Amino acid sequence: FRFKSIAFKIVHTEFSMVEEDNSVLINLVSRDGEKIEVTFEIAKISQLIANTLDEDEDEDELDERDIAIPNVNASILRKVLEYCTHYKTVEEMTVIESPLKSAKLEELVQPWYAKYCEVEQNILFELLAAANYMDIKPLLDLTCLAVSVLIKGKSAAEIREIFNVRDEICSNEKSQIEEENEWCDKKSP
Repeated sequence: FRFKSIAFKIVHTEFSMVEEDNSVLINLVSRDGEKIEVTFEIAKISQLIANTLDEDEDEDELDERDIAIPNVNASILRKVLEYCTHYKTVEEMTVIESPLKSAKLEELVQPWYAKYCEVEQNILFELLAAANYMDIKPLLDLTCLAVSVLIKGKSAAEIREIFNVRDEICSNEKSQIEEENEWCDKKSP
């Protein structure tokens, strides 16, 4: 009985410390001027934000502080914060191993993370750009993985279409390039 009482006090104390740390709120200001309130603990997953906030600052100085995120619109910023909140409070994403053992996202990461990437293609690209800008490595890894799964097995023409890249090579240049690089089209055993 005494052991349980000590364990309860330790757990209770640890929970209180987390609760106090989570009470510090900051405002992230999106490109379109919308303020989104988030806990410091969630926000500092972004190295951009962690580096912006001086570690020597007192927590009272952080409370209600505005941090501009000028390269990310509000809807994408909310989606990024959804990822960060899940990552920090529910479960961290497993490390993505390479070489990839599957071409299916749901076989490479936990179900929540695979479902998170089930968005329109333009939103996926915006999430990738936001993760890169905000320096959120696990989100950048996830979105890059999702894009790689998206283009795996596609032809050059299909990839150009996905990324909205025009084919500006004339037919003579194209023939020469294909001839010089025909080894690329050979399937390895």
